This record gives sequence, C-alpha cells and structure tokens, in this order.
Amino acid sequence: MPELPEVETVRRTLNMLITGKKIDRVTVNLPRILQKPDDPQLFAARLEGRTFQSVERRGKFLRLVMDGLVLVSHLRMEGRYGLFDKDTPTEIHTHVIFHFTDGTELRYKDVRQFGTMHLFLPNEELQAPPLNKLGLEPLEEGFTLESFRRALGKRSTKIKPLLLNQEIVVGLGNIYVDEALHMAGIHPETSANELKRKEQELLHLAIVKTLSAAVEAGGSSIKSYVNGQGEMGFFQHSLRAYGRTGEPCLTCGSLIEKSVVGGRGTHICPKCQKAPRNVTKGVMTSTQRNNAVKRRLDGLEQ
Repeated sequence: MPELPEVETVRRTLNMLITGKKIDRVTVNLPRILQKPDDPQLFAARLEGRTFQSVERRGKFLRLVMDGLVLVSHLRMEGRYGLFDKDTPTEIHTHVIFHFTDGTELRYKDVRQFGTMHLFLPNEELQAPPLNKLGLEPLEEGFTLESFRRALGKRSTKIKPLLLNQEIVVGLGNIYVDEALHMAGIHPETSANELKRKEQELLHLAIVKTLSAAVEAGGSSIKSYVNGQGEMGFFQHSLRAYGRTGEPCLTCGSLIEKSVVGGRGTHICPKCQKAPRNVTKGVMTSTQRNNAVKRRLDGLEQ
C-alpha cells in the first residue's frame, strides 16, 4: 500500500499535470470505487464542467480540489493515476476516467479494486469520514515533540501497531515504521508507555527524517508503485531494515531478523533494537541464520 512518501509524490506530480484542466465528462467503469455519492451517474454529473485547482494530501489520502468540490481519493493497495492523451489505448483495470476539454484524460487504474473516492463540498471533507479522525501530520509544523508525546499518551500498546494507527500519526505504514524504529534503536514490541523521554525524542526525529528522505527520493517502489508520470521511486535503495532479512545491519553488522508484530511482517536488528524483557529474543533459527549467511556469501562470490 502506498504510504505517505508515495502519496505525497503522487500529489506533487498530479499538481503539475492536472491543475487548471477542466472536466468535460467522467466515465465510471467500476461503480464500487465510488463511496460518496455511490451513484455513477450522479458522481459524473457533479464533476462535469469542474476545473482542478490543486492537489493536496491528508495522511494517505489525496484531496483533489476543484471549483466547488473536493474529491477525496485513497489509492489503497495498487491504485494509481496517470495522465494520457485521449487516443492512447486504455489499459485493463482502468476504472474511472476524467475526460478533459483539452483532449487529455486523467485515468484511475486499480488492479486490486480497493481504492475509494468521495466527493465533498469544500472544507466539508475535513469534518466527515474518512478524514475526520486522522491524527498528526508528521511533515507539518504541528508535529512537534510535545504533540507526539501527547498522542502516545500512556498507551500500553506495542509501539509498532500504535504507529500504524492512522488516528495517532498519519501516513506511516509498514515500511517506514520499520525504518523509523530501526533509526531510533527501538524494538517494535516495546510498549509505548515504556518509552523513555529520550527514546520518544529519537523516535520523533526518526519519523521526520525517514519520511523526509523518502519523499525526496520519490517514495519506495517495492511492488507496483509509480507516480503520476509512471516513474518509480528510489528510496527502496536506502532501506536499512525493511525487506533485508538475513542481511547485515548497516550500523552494526548483525543480521536483520524478521518476525510478526501486530499481524505485520517486521524487520529489526537484534543488536541495535534491544527486545523488551517479555519478548523472546532471536526470531531466526540457527538453520535460517546459516542459510542467510550462505546466501550472502554466494552473492558476493558471483
């Protein structure tokens, strides 16, 4: 699923591509994408004649601002937008097409079909689902150390699933939580209320630095993510924990281990991120560890 850096990259790209374009008509090929209104004809009718003014973001949601309406769009697992000439053949799984008066088209493609679209009057979208319960924006000025500490509160939830909760801090998904926790040297199974003030400070800084670096790199193309121009992100080449099971930690050389925390695959360095007392250490068996070392050596020899 695209996380904050990927959605921010899409936002910036679309802002350049569609601002000022006027909608002639809208084609809806998969009605269940539409949440508000859920009627395809009404959805299309409300958009005809509207002009895109800007593309904004709230958490992992895009806010496509028009004259008199705001389209709130969530890409979910594999949703993507692209601008095409009207004569370009339409790809399979293209579910919504915004036909512009200049002969170009904004096309929404979603292989998994999990994406959503809501239409609101201006400013109404911030007071209603799905945006009204979102937490702190980690790349805005309001994401101070004190606001972060207040958001964590005295919760006894493990820190990783807590950070994945969009009502606490928005935009963080599996990739960047693993990266931020590794940078801060915090084990993902540490209870939030057990974090020392210095650890809270380190984690706050790690979240900002990780997301900022990922945005500058255009996000991470782990699976199928591309921006609105079909370009891949490059932050996956800078990952220090996520997806590096069995590889040496770039900080200390210990092998990165993978476990499951809160139902999500989780990557840690067992030396840099000390496990709490109530967590069993060593998530890899000796056989898995030896095989990982062998794979690394084989790769070096090739």
